[in-house]
Amino acid sequence: MTVDFNFMIGGEAGQGIQSVSFILSKAMMRGGYYVYSDQDFESRIRGGHSFSRVRVRDRKVRAPSEEVSILLALNKDTVDRHLDEMKPEGEALVILDERTVRSGLADKGIMLDVPLEQLAIQSTANRIMSNTVALGAALGAVEYDFDLLAGVLRQEFSRHGEKVAEDNVKAARAGYDYALQHRGKKFGQRLKARRASTKIFLTGHEAVAFGAMVAGCKFVAGYPMTPTTSILEYVAQKGRDFGVKVIQTEDEISAINMVVGAGYAGVRAMTATSGGGFCLMVEGLSLAGMTETPVVVVLGQRPGPAIGLPTRTEQGELWFALHAGHGEFPRAILAPGGIDDAFWLTIKAFNLAEKYQSPVIILTDHDLADSYSTVEPFDLSQVTIDRGELLSEQEVNQLTAYKRHLITDSGVSPRALPLVGKALVATDSDEHNEEGHSIEDAETRRQMVLKRMRKLDGLRSELGKPRVHKKRGAKITLVGWGSTYGAIKEAQELLVAEGLPVNVLHLNEIWPFPADDVALILRGSKKNIFIESNATGQLAQLTRRETGIKADATILKFDGRPFSAQYIVNGVKKEAS
Repeated sequence: MTVDFNFMIGGEAGQGIQSVSFILSKAMMRGGYYVYSDQDFESRIRGGHSFSRVRVRDRKVRAPSEEVSILLALNKDTVDRHLDEMKPEGEALVILDERTVRSGLADKGIMLDVPLEQLAIQSTANRIMSNTVALGAALGAVEYDFDLLAGVLRQEFSRHGEKVAEDNVKAARAGYDYALQHRGKKFGQRLKARRASTKIFLTGHEAVAFGAMVAGCKFVAGYPMTPTTSILEYVAQKGRDFGVKVIQTEDEISAINMVVGAGYAGVRAMTATSGGGFCLMVEGLSLAGMTETPVVVVLGQRPGPAIGLPTRTEQGELWFALHAGHGEFPRAILAPGGIDDAFWLTIKAFNLAEKYQSPVIILTDHDLADSYSTVEPFDLSQVTIDRGELLSEQEVNQLTAYKRHLITDSGVSPRALPLVGKALVATDSDEHNEEGHSIEDAETRRQMVLKRMRKLDGLRSELGKPRVHKKRGAKITLVGWGSTYGAIKEAQELLVAEGLPVNVLHLNEIWPFPADDVALILRGSKKNIFIESNATGQLAQLTRRETGIKADATILKFDGRPFSAQYIVNGVKKEAS
């Protein structure tokens, strides 16, 4: 029997929702399960409604589920909002403290009333640990291995001292034992630990940050802005081990210009922002395009326009990334579809940026940024660092003359670094000649534009082909990009199981657009359904522009919440009927 179990922890901001979710997830992972955990919270420090879903499976899991097995309700609002999402009685349990929540579920068979605050005080003399009691109760209700939970608690709280760590273990134990004793016979779900796990557990943005450091990034500048603040925080915490300098700038204009400066000097550099910050970076992005400076920019999309929904998810900036900047210059756009992608595509972004001396944009969103998932450890022996046509000091000194913007067939000029060797390295944000000096004549301008744009051919040859998952007899192809990959892939599995085979075409390396590969797949399908987290079908429009193929249907979601597989399944069935 397969395992697909879903915890939900809900309450107000400030009640420790994310901490409980993280520790529960990690305990499950250590018991050998695959785990996917997403966060739903409002843009406020305290109050409001927040929740986190922890989905536990015995096989890969890449997306949330809309069905809840155990609801850990830290306030009544959580019960009111999520009771309808519970699985049928016997498979569902609501854990709460009826003394404070007053849920009105007393006559329902799904409620487990746990005196959270009372148990916290009895076990640790500290009512603050009520949420840890609740965490223990959730695992006690399914008879999970308590030692795995205790190990995670000790690890997470040891930095606060041994007493704090052990008090958390005591509080969890109190909740665990209470739930074990009082859960009743109607709830029959159990989660037994499996074999020990070697998997790792991280978010998409942690994978981006780690990938950047592994890729040799030595400078990160940025102004904190959800959802990319997590990248800056992670590099700030771990960067010292990799020799990375991190600067929180006064604004995004400073951030992009510092990164351009570092790239010009030969340092692998990155900035991370979201839509509003990226607006301010656009002039700097053009500067990188004109001066042919390698930079990596992470654009963490969030629903807009303006402030929009700052802590929610959306894929509304594909066209923005594609066209940002005044004038025409080449760029690459990558959009990771999951944690593995986030790591490997970040490394690729740095290689492409230097090899083609151009900006590379990594498109993420809140769903990818802040959702945790289990993945196999990255095989670092597969990491390659390609700095392109970067001249060594010896090579520079052997030159009789050096032209920073030498016109070549590939559009890529051999790159010397300022103050490395005897070459004069000059460039200009004005149009310039091969030596990097400002010009106005028409023919030089024409030649320099053509030189830069020839890089698109090289970039196109470097990008991987779209992911294609074919099913025998399928007449429908589901098309998506970026973070929707997990939900679309699981939807395919569900539809196949229900006798409606569908193909999947997913793009994680979007620009230069792989028109021939996409057209080949779409022309072989009777119906192409584009699935995107935006209101206008931006990939569908881009596909039509680049291939001439129009989407037959779209499933669009722009309410700030991520796709689930079941949401897509329902949409596909509607379109197929």
